[in-house]
Formats: sequence, C-alpha cells, structure tokens
Amino acid sequence: MPALPAGWELGRMSALDLEAVAEIEKRAYSHPWTRGNFENSVKAGHLGLTLRNPAGKLVAYAVLMPVVDEMHLLNITVDPRLQRQGLGRLLLGMALATTHGHHLYTMLLEVRPSNTGALALYQEAGFTEIGRRKGYYPAAGQRREDALVLRRAWPAGEGGA
Repeated sequence: MPALPAGWELGRMSALDLEAVAEIEKRAYSHPWTRGNFENSVKAGHLGLTLRNPAGKLVAYAVLMPVVDEMHLLNITVDPRLQRQGLGRLLLGMALATTHGHHLYTMLLEVRPSNTGALALYQEAGFTEIGRRKGYYPAAGQRREDALVLRRAWPAGEGGA
C-alpha cells in the first residue's frame, strides 16, 4: 500500500462523512452524485475510502464496489482546491491496494473522455481502455457524454498499487 504523508489518515466512509463528501462532490462536478447516492452506497456495503489531512479534514474519497471477481471504482474525488497535488494518485493507489487486499485482481471504471486529467492519472496507473458506453453521462444542454471503460488487471501474486 502506498505510504501516507505524515499526519494524513485513510479511513472508511461512514454516515458521519456524508455531508462533507456531498459538499466536495458539488464543488467538483457539474453533475454531482447526491448525498443520497453516497448514503445508498454506504448502506449497500460498498467500500468507501476517505482521506483526511493532518487537521482531520476530509479532502478526498473513493467508492468501490466489489462485483463477483473484480472491483468497480464508482467514484474518486479530490476537493478541487487541492487537486494537482498528488492526492488523486495517492488515493487511487490506496483503492488499488484495497482491491488487492480483497483478493480481487481487476479494477474497472468509467471516465468521461473530456476528463483529460483523470484519464492521464488512470493511464499512468496502468489502466487501458476496453470499451465505450454511449451517452452514459449527463452533459450540459440536455446532451449526453460517452464514458470510456478502463480496466487494470494484475496477477494474483502481484501488489495492487
């Protein structure tokens, strides 16, 4: 698992985190998940990861859903005020290590083609495009944007990060 910087803390998302998560989500996206989406994910047993700074403030999160023999990364977000500082890379590494810790060796995710920063992060982490979902995401002006489906797989004996 990647090392956390001194004072930073990785935790599991709980009902107590939902307000902070929803606030970050609203700042980060034009079409954010709702608080209810996060609440339903926690209730459904999805793996919510939280990243807190040394002051204890929640600054990033991820939601993972185990599906049969693979992990699906449903959401990974860093507070927009703290993006481009390596926190997304750190949290993605934690998500991959969590996947490996659950004895799953494939991770899938969807990403907007227009999200070039996220695409670069995923490609750097070893994800490759395996498909496209037409009109998957809502977009401005009642339009829809495709999703690129990315996958990373690794041998069972190899670490996830």
